[in-house]
Amino acid sequence: MTSSKQALARSASSADAAPGSQPGAARGARGRGAPAGADSWRSRWYRWDMKASPYAFIAPFFILFGAFSLVPLLYTAWYSLHHVQLSSLDHQTWAGLDNYQNLWSSDFFWNALKNTFSIGVISTVPQLLAALGLAHLLNYRLRGSTVWRVVMLTPYATSVAAATLVFTLLYSWDGGMVNWILHFFGVDPVNWRESDWGSQFAVSSIVIWRWTGYNALIYLAAMQAIPTDLYESAAIDGANRWQQFRHVTIPQLRPTILFTVVVSTIGATQLFGEPLLFGGVSGSKGGSEHQYQTLGLYMYDQGWIIGNLGKASAIAWSMFLILVIVAVINMLFTRRLRKSR
Repeated sequence: MTSSKQALARSASSADAAPGSQPGAARGARGRGAPAGADSWRSRWYRWDMKASPYAFIAPFFILFGAFSLVPLLYTAWYSLHHVQLSSLDHQTWAGLDNYQNLWSSDFFWNALKNTFSIGVISTVPQLLAALGLAHLLNYRLRGSTVWRVVMLTPYATSVAAATLVFTLLYSWDGGMVNWILHFFGVDPVNWRESDWGSQFAVSSIVIWRWTGYNALIYLAAMQAIPTDLYESAAIDGANRWQQFRHVTIPQLRPTILFTVVVSTIGATQLFGEPLLFGGVSGSKGGSEHQYQTLGLYMYDQGWIIGNLGKASAIAWSMFLILVIVAVINMLFTRRLRKSR
């Protein structure tokens, strides 16, 4: 009787142990291992590390963004509601929406907005068309295609100051290569800095030269992602290369084209360096008659030349509002494209 009770006790103790372990392994592990409090502390630390580490890795970006972008942006909004002069930053008087009302009634603001729009159209449309054509040529197997891609990126890597200096010499009134070429076709020399459309065309040509290769590589990457089955099916149906480009390539590139249009529009709205350096002494005014003064130049002129920081801040927020409108239009077009598919 006693032996049967001992056998039952041994079987119960072995059942309490983990499967595959010796009967006294669980008790030995608890006796020899670390305290239970240490295990719980390590597990809490591990869970906290897994949750907090990603935020710690991206924290430097948000700290720098907040210090150098978000705070100045909010401070600019505060300045736009005050009368602030560059010479006396400590003396601020509440203005409300007076700075914005002055902009709406200012002929210089509307002139800068018109010039920004016209220069944007003159520079964006030829630029994207040329980029699309170059990408279509590079999409076929050409000798030295890598070299051509590097060549197209060279203008993008060139500084704005160097590119504008070269184009200023090309468009010079006396001795410029452009007027020298026009002379052979019987065209009188053009004063590119003083004429309205001539100055805008000259500034736009700098933008076209710098950004065509960049957009061409974007189009080229999108073209290489188009399935070859579509081109093979079109070729079987008898479509030539031009028809394949119209009916296969262009429809597949619609999202990419929309992206480049939006990015180019944003860049045209913020255009500053090219017209500033092209105008020389009168660069901040956009010429003697403000004929190519953009919104960026107008903001710079009001803030740093005249010293009216309140009005300059209002111009900056007006530009921001224009960019928001462009972003909303982009979102609407993107949704429409997705629904059409």
